[in-house]
Amino acid sequence: MALETLLRLEAVSKIFPGGAVGLDAVDLDIGQGEFLSLLGPSGCGKTTSLRVVGGFEQPSSGRVLLDGQDITGLRPYDRPVNTVFQDYALFPHMNVEENVGFGLSLRGLGAAETGRRVRTALDLVGLADKIGARVSALSGGQRQRVALARAIVCEPRVLLLDEPLSALDAHLREQMQVELKRLQAQLGTTFIMVTHDQTEALSISDRIVVMNRGRIEQIASPAVLYDAPATRFVAGFIGTMNVLECRLVERRSGTIIAAAGPLTFEAGAGDNASGGTLLVGIRPEDVLIEPDGVPGRVIGTVFHGRTLRLHVELLDGTPLTIDAPRSDLSADYGSGQTIHLRVRPGIARILRPN
Repeated sequence: MALETLLRLEAVSKIFPGGAVGLDAVDLDIGQGEFLSLLGPSGCGKTTSLRVVGGFEQPSSGRVLLDGQDITGLRPYDRPVNTVFQDYALFPHMNVEENVGFGLSLRGLGAAETGRRVRTALDLVGLADKIGARVSALSGGQRQRVALARAIVCEPRVLLLDEPLSALDAHLREQMQVELKRLQAQLGTTFIMVTHDQTEALSISDRIVVMNRGRIEQIASPAVLYDAPATRFVAGFIGTMNVLECRLVERRSGTIIAAAGPLTFEAGAGDNASGGTLLVGIRPEDVLIEPDGVPGRVIGTVFHGRTLRLHVELLDGTPLTIDAPRSDLSADYGSGQTIHLRVRPGIARILRPN
């Protein structure tokens, strides 16, 4: 079910001094209660988008609308938007309670109401027992939770998260991903998160906006982005993908037959299948090792837990990456060994150029 639009970026562009393009006519609708991630490499425009929504950056053109009202010219503290920064920006001379309640103190709330809301926010992030602790005595994960509590205590309509987990170690980062999603679902607040970590975005987002060079390449759910990337850039950025230039062999109803060197396979037709040369994406797990397949030579292997990643060359030199369950492998596939391959029917995707 489609969510009601809460926030809209309408043809937003940002040109920095010197002519560098931060955003190029970006259109984006964000739903009420949605967890949206802006994903892409450094310089793609994701942080600029977040800063424009927060009011820290003025667009060169275009508008930002909240509930249909133009907020483009409003200062950050005049918007119902709060931000959790990458470095948390906590006040070291204040304890946890004072840090969380700082924004409320600027609004002139009474001590009783401020105390109630601070305790509620700390309960939500699991830090009620640290209310009197000094910030310097907290772990990295606890400081991150204090920053979250400080942001949600003012009850913003939109919460902006600027790479909030990047300073945490891998295990704690995974824990906090679960906590962030739980907190967002409990509050019903719209969360917009900037990240360059595809695993993080895929784990907790309702939708992901993949950006490149100031433009949006694709907006979709994690499953659609993984299963049906629209462009070569998205295919290469989300997960691991074999991107092959293929020949169009035959068109059939709903599918096409394509060939990469000696490897012939059935692919979804899509709207991008035009001309005699195609750009095709195949996930490593969709290349199967079978006795009646096309021969290829193993040039390297990487251990991935329950799967083994094989780097293979077909006889014409076409490279392929394969993820095979170790339980399905009847032999130790070493460098130089010949194996036989086929592509799972209908699963390959026709891609647009970037």
